[in-house]
Order: sequence, then structure tokens, then C-alpha cells
Amino acid sequence: MRARISADFYFDPVSPFAFLMWARLREDDLGLDVRPVPVLLGALLSHWGLVGPAEVPPKRLHTYRMCQWLAGRHGIALRFPDTHPFRSVEALRLLIALDARADAVDAVLEAVFVEGRDLTDGAELERLGAAFGLVDVANRISGSEVKDRLRTNTEAAIARGVFGVPTLAIGDERFWGYDTLDMARDCLADPQLFRTPEMQRLGSLNYGVPRRAGT
Repeated sequence: MRARISADFYFDPVSPFAFLMWARLREDDLGLDVRPVPVLLGALLSHWGLVGPAEVPPKRLHTYRMCQWLAGRHGIALRFPDTHPFRSVEALRLLIALDARADAVDAVLEAVFVEGRDLTDGAELERLGAAFGLVDVANRISGSEVKDRLRTNTEAAIARGVFGVPTLAIGDERFWGYDTLDMARDCLADPQLFRTPEMQRLGSLNYGVPRRAGT
């Protein structure tokens, strides 16, 4: 029997793709020991000079339709909350306070994308926390220890080259996005996948025309 391999799942509960990828991993973990790691998507985007898909008006509806279609195709129940994107930092801190347990990740992601709940509402956070024995959620998630752990998670993700969510990191390889699960599966089956001459060549391609703001 092949030994299980450790992997980190970087996510933010604002991301519907994170919900979808996590749902698939819960059905088939690819033989991985997956550790959920909550990170602040906004900080990742700011560090790398990116914008989220919902920040580009025509891309926003396209993204939502794609997620709804993917969910239907794979038999995953999905209902977007009435407001999206939303401020997710408090939900992230709640996950940190719950040690990002897999069942807590289930509960938070399902609250958003199955039940369509508003996790900017303190009462919703209290309800979720209470389900896991956490009381006085508002005070717990506003503490410096929780905030520092979220910041540390995010900074460590950036140092590892994570630029968006969801990202599944396996050793030195990173698989960004729901649609990379099959690539991750193939890489696990063939560790030489990214070491072929053409794959190696991709890292040395010349950068032709850099895009500069205002030009």
C-alpha cells in the first residue's frame, strides 16, 4: 500500500471554487492527508498585484455561472448567498479558532454555498461556533492570537508561491483551482510529469510584452 502524502489546501470561504474543490476532495482525497489552511484571499491578490474574478464585471457573472454549472455536473448542491463577494475575514478567524478542523471547514463552506447564509452576520458566526462548542465567538475571533495565526498562514502561503485560492500544495508543486484536480492526480501517479523536456522548457520562456498599468 502506498504511503499517504501530506498536502495543504489553501482556501478562503469567499471562494465558490474552494467550496467545489473541497467537496471533491472530501469524496476522493487522492490518497492525500489534506490539511486545510485558511488564508486571506485579498492579501494574496494584493501581494501579487491581482484582482479577483468578481472584481471584473463581465467576469463576475461568467464565474458564477461556471461554478453553478460545475456543481450541477458533479452532483454538488450549490446555492450562492444573496451577496457575493462578501467580507470573509471573520469567517476565516472562526475557522482559525476551530483549528481548521475538516468538519468545521465543511460547516463553514456549506453555510455559505449550500445554505446561502450571510457570514458577515455575527449571529451566524455565533451559531456556527456554538455547534463546535465555541462560545463568545465575537471575542474569541477578535483576539490577537487568532489574528496572528491567520496572518502567519497567509504570509507562509505567499512565501510558498500561492497566489490564489483554492490551491492544493503537494511538496513543491501547487495546483491552483478546482480544474487542476485531475492534473494533481496525474502528478501523483507520475512524479516525472513536470520533468519532461517540454514541461521544463515552460519555465524558461521569454517574456515578450510586459503589460504596464496606464499603457
